[in-house]
Amino acid sequence: MCASKAFSPSSEPAPTTVASFYRFTDVAAPAALRDELAARCRALNLRGTLLIAHEGLNATLAGAAADISTLVELLETLPGCDDLRVARAQTSRNPFRRLKVRVRSEIVTLGQPGIAPRQQTGRHVAPREWDALLADPRVVVLDTRNDYESRIGHFERAVAPPIGHFREFPRYVAEHFGATRPPVAMYCTGGIRCEKASAWLLAQGFDEVYQLNGGILRYLAETPPRDSRWHGDCFVFDERVAVDASLGTADYEQCPGCRRPVGAADRMAPGYEHGVSCPACHGTLSPARRRACRERARQVALAGERATVHLGAVMPR
Repeated sequence: MCASKAFSPSSEPAPTTVASFYRFTDVAAPAALRDELAARCRALNLRGTLLIAHEGLNATLAGAAADISTLVELLETLPGCDDLRVARAQTSRNPFRRLKVRVRSEIVTLGQPGIAPRQQTGRHVAPREWDALLADPRVVVLDTRNDYESRIGHFERAVAPPIGHFREFPRYVAEHFGATRPPVAMYCTGGIRCEKASAWLLAQGFDEVYQLNGGILRYLAETPPRDSRWHGDCFVFDERVAVDASLGTADYEQCPGCRRPVGAADRMAPGYEHGVSCPACHGTLSPARRRACRERARQVALAGERATVHLGAVMPR
């Protein structure tokens, strides 16, 4: 008597691969490339976000491992995109609800015209060398992420600028460094913000600029927890919200009111309303915004009861 396929280990759903990558390179026709890559991603059943600009590509996509590899092989045939550095992680289900392939003026918004990371960036350092920089008192360690990201995790000795968006980074540097130009080591989630920020710092006269190659995600993937100088969790721009030091999904949800990660302690504090607000934004939401968030939460709950997916369940990147 043959065994039922329902009980066969091979019938278990295959894990989903989440792939993050970027490349600064000249893109002559972003709209045409968008159309081509959107069609290819749909054919491969990939979800996530792919941004295209004249300055390059920036993506976090999820799907079957073989399909991710097929797309990467295609992208590596594009001018300037050979040997893409792709950070991969495995999850039990796809953390994205849909596919978004968009043309933007910048693949990561700094708002400083004339910066060309493809021509000049800071020195890329691997995790072991990064740890040596963290131990060097001469070096200013800068977190280039938003304040709501650094709040839940950071490297030891790092300075976390109180910025709500990457485009505020140049203002912070101007206000806090003045005419001084110390050695600077920067990090971000996957490396793209450091890539652009380091190019800008070099243009401002900083001579000694370093960036963590592959960002926090590569550091966590390559560094045993016992040796890690990372403290806390790492915010990610998908349904997982944050990952822990082992790159597993951490215990956070994302606040619809302000996009901040909401942890267990936040959910017990006054001002938290599931699907609406967190303690940080509870008193700042307008009545109209609060009504909209409550309606959205109601629609998400109804979709869950019907065993369907509400596409608004994940905040946009």
